[in-house]
Amino acid sequence: MTSSTTNIEDAPLKKAWPQWWPYLAVLAFLILFPFLAGLTIGDPSAVEPGAGWLTAVAQRTESGYAKFWQGMLIQIFIWGIFALSYDLLLGFTGILSFGHAMFFGTGAYAVAILIDKHVSWPLGWALAAVILISLMQSIIFGVLSLRVKGVYLAMVTLAFAEMFFILSEAGDFRKYTGADDGLHGFPVPDYLSAADHRTRFYYLALIFFVIVFLAARRLVNSPPGRVMIATRDNEHRATTIGFDTFRYKLIAFVAAGVFAGLAGALSALYNVSITPALLSTDRTIDVLAMTIIGGVGTLVGPITGAVIVQLLGYWLERWFGSSWTLIYGIIFMLIVVFLPYGIIGTLRARSLRLKEGWGRWLKLLGIKSEGDAAFASHTEMDNGDQPPGQS
Repeated sequence: MTSSTTNIEDAPLKKAWPQWWPYLAVLAFLILFPFLAGLTIGDPSAVEPGAGWLTAVAQRTESGYAKFWQGMLIQIFIWGIFALSYDLLLGFTGILSFGHAMFFGTGAYAVAILIDKHVSWPLGWALAAVILISLMQSIIFGVLSLRVKGVYLAMVTLAFAEMFFILSEAGDFRKYTGADDGLHGFPVPDYLSAADHRTRFYYLALIFFVIVFLAARRLVNSPPGRVMIATRDNEHRATTIGFDTFRYKLIAFVAAGVFAGLAGALSALYNVSITPALLSTDRTIDVLAMTIIGGVGTLVGPITGAVIVQLLGYWLERWFGSSWTLIYGIIFMLIVVFLPYGIIGTLRARSLRLKEGWGRWLKLLGIKSEGDAAFASHTEMDNGDQPPGQS
């Protein structure tokens, strides 16, 4: 009985380990990256004479290519959060929005205005306000826009985003928004300045990235998340069996809006510069492309798309100059044609087919697969644990 109980307790861990070890490996690499980069590509001349080993490594992480690539990863974290938030709408709820940049830009403007000289809020209070503003904004515009569907919903979200874009350019609010010029050089706390303390900001962005990913994963795997997926697949059927699909679509809309607002706030703090372009449709198209490239409805896919778009844009611009967008467009079309479910989505679909094919071969050969053996052992164990006289 003791061995059976131990096997039962270990089963969830053994089942979860294959799913989580890739994430843990990537997280470990990202945690160690600044130090690995400092040791390998950091500038040795940045080390002060007589500095200890740990101090020397820390100084090298803030110099040379180590500092540059930390900045690249920070941008990937920010765009990864933004793309993941869009995937909650398009990939898990079936909502096509052309106005998602509204949340991103609002988060950026909110944190910049609140820590600027006219308001001078502490950074922690400003970030809390960003969450509250994004929450209220997404609830209000979700209630107003989710009453319609399809292309009409896309047009309504586009109209709301354009409204905020026009407001950001309006001269009436120049004192707070900077109008066409935007806001630049607002006072980010010295201890968190990405220019002077790149590694600190790197870990802040990584913490936000991990929290948002875990929260999104928990949401889509929860009962409301299952209803969101059912709504995406067949909203009429979900409504017929008794679910209030509007409520679940609003949950996705609110979660996506809050995550996008946080991404915008991080972007503003990192760049110490914001312009009305953050609210433009171009930003929504960028995040839509990331989601499609990585794989719609996969969570990991949009993050992969953010990595590819950021790195591809950097290298293509270095190699081809101003014509890099043409090459990028060609690559995007090739991905859409040959990887119709995105990179992660296509890989998952093909791996599933391989597993199914391998299972058929094992059955033809009369060999039980690991899944069948595990199922049989659990069935025997359950039957053996039943009290006598019960079937």
